[in-house]
Amino acid sequence: MKIVDLKCAIIGKSPVVRIVTDEGISGYAQAETWKHYLKPHILALREALIGEDPTLVERVMLKIRQRGGFKPWGAAVSAVEMALWDLAGKAAGLPVHKLLGGKVRDKVRVYNGSIRFPLAGHRPEDYADDMRKMMALPEGFTIFKQPIGFHSSMKREVPDFYYGEPNVSPFHGALDRGPVTEKGLRHLVDCVAAMKEVTGNNVGLALDCGPGWMLGDALRLARMLEPFNLLWIEDVLSGDYTPWVNAGVYRELTRASITPIHTGEQIYLRQNFKELIETHAVHVIGPDPADVGGIAELKWIAEFADLHGITIAPHGIANGLLGLAALIQVSATLPSNFIAFEYTTADPPWWSEIVEGLPNPIVQNGMIEVHDRPGMGVELIPERAKEYLSEDDRAFFS
Repeated sequence: MKIVDLKCAIIGKSPVVRIVTDEGISGYAQAETWKHYLKPHILALREALIGEDPTLVERVMLKIRQRGGFKPWGAAVSAVEMALWDLAGKAAGLPVHKLLGGKVRDKVRVYNGSIRFPLAGHRPEDYADDMRKMMALPEGFTIFKQPIGFHSSMKREVPDFYYGEPNVSPFHGALDRGPVTEKGLRHLVDCVAAMKEVTGNNVGLALDCGPGWMLGDALRLARMLEPFNLLWIEDVLSGDYTPWVNAGVYRELTRASITPIHTGEQIYLRQNFKELIETHAVHVIGPDPADVGGIAELKWIAEFADLHGITIAPHGIANGLLGLAALIQVSATLPSNFIAFEYTTADPPWWSEIVEGLPNPIVQNGMIEVHDRPGMGVELIPERAKEYLSEDDRAFFS
């Protein structure tokens, strides 16, 4: 079997990769929503793939892995990697998890991820009300993650939250950063206390806090949050779209905190997790398969983290339904340090009408059943998906 073409189309808001072979089998993958600007980067990898055997995934990846970078620039390589695994699984007639060593769990735990409600405001009672809505969801999530502080509009809508100046960049992930006022710090903690009044110890609560905190403020925050037994506080110092790790600074925070410290969604490749893991700079890592270099890369990192007593909660909030399939497959194979992955939904909603293979309902009691269909197990339906192709992408399924 040989690769004869690499195609990319924008379907809705997402770049979708198709790897075509001379035996009529194709592999598909989806990059994170909104990364439409990656299409030329994905197609630039075409020349390196033509003529290769797609079932030799690692051999093919050795040709293109150096063409990625920290989020968002690792997404092109990551999407190709996941499409290769989809293709290899179909060629073998096996689910991808069996090619990765086999599933160690029949169901994988997820947290709310892209399921969120608009907040009425940033008062403690608003956060409490939001948590009541979350706990009433039919998915029955057992873990919730709440954006707060620098990872929300609290930084701008709560007066005098911090001393810095807002970042004027129009791009998502622009880094608002600065010292937090005592008023801002205590306000955030009051909001967490209000949420915990609702959740009690019935579900796990994690916070997506930044990035943007100064180390001293992050230390105070972690200490003040200790009574609430949070699952983790995420991306306090760096993360999201910051193209660096800052492992040494994270280590100073982690050494002083009982509250678990989490980061990693922006990091590309295992080499860039090395210091973070080897120096125990965090308690929890959150690589995203659509940014880190793919699912095999994520599995390698998870196993290395497990050797160092570090847990993993993979990122994936906007990876779409093909990305959801990839997260299910790889998460089924991870060691016991796996907590849960970030649930991703159809965006736009009509995406659920152009794929087949997902259970209905997808999530029950906070879990997704791991299926055994070949490849990633979730297939695009060309006849339906064609309706959403632009004129430039009409040849995607031909």
